[in-house]
Amino acid sequence: MIAVLLATGAIAAFWGMLQVARREQRRKCYAAPFPDDWVEILNRNLPPYAALSGEERQRLHGTIQVLLGTKHFEGCGGLELTDEIRVTIAAHACMLLLNRNTAVYPRLKTVLVYPSTYIAGKKGLFNDEKPDSVRLGESWTSGVVVLAWNSVKGGAVNFDDGQNVTVHEFAHQLDQEDGTADGAPTLEDRSSYRSWARVLAGEYKALCKRTRKGRRTVMNPYGATNPAEFFAVATETFFEKPQQMQKKHAELYEELKRYYKTDPLTWE
Repeated sequence: MIAVLLATGAIAAFWGMLQVARREQRRKCYAAPFPDDWVEILNRNLPPYAALSGEERQRLHGTIQVLLGTKHFEGCGGLELTDEIRVTIAAHACMLLLNRNTAVYPRLKTVLVYPSTYIAGKKGLFNDEKPDSVRLGESWTSGVVVLAWNSVKGGAVNFDDGQNVTVHEFAHQLDQEDGTADGAPTLEDRSSYRSWARVLAGEYKALCKRTRKGRRTVMNPYGATNPAEFFAVATETFFEKPQQMQKKHAELYEELKRYYKTDPLTWE
């Protein structure tokens, strides 16, 4: 019994030391000077960057450095990773965290980047029991995000069409922080869930109905696939087409504004 207690205490002590070391690593990453050439990348590849306040830019810089300093990025399919690739992906991912007091994608471990669309499925990257398909990106509860760089760059340059694969897949990461992909990320307090469920369920059903009837929608019809995809698509629309969403889907816009603690309308 004494041996068991000693072993348990040793494990707890080791785990505590590991947590302290990780916090210190994040602190150092956040406080490190932000390279000037990275600022140039943000100016080129993150259109909202010019509209951010000085305080918001500093928070974004720190969060980008935490993500890049604590997560593994890997080029696949012959792609050689560059600062432009890494910083562009991190910037769009961290835009979702800009004003939120939260950890930096705590479940995320690895970001895999292909040069262009890739094959995934039973014979592809993951054995997920789905037919082989060409994909632009994926997000997994195991802590992996997969992206196609040409799609990332396209979304970075064209920031007003409501389609941004990096924002989409990292919205999935937020949704998956509780271990499930269901369109209901962890909210700030319990009282928020009732309103969230009512608004997003209603909007999801409305999108499904309009999609079945072939009607035009502000949001990408892909959001009608399931509630998880709806949340990701709604997030893309919120950040890239805020005027249209606020006009056509005011309640949904307010829910997302409360969640992200950001109002993209002020960027315009």
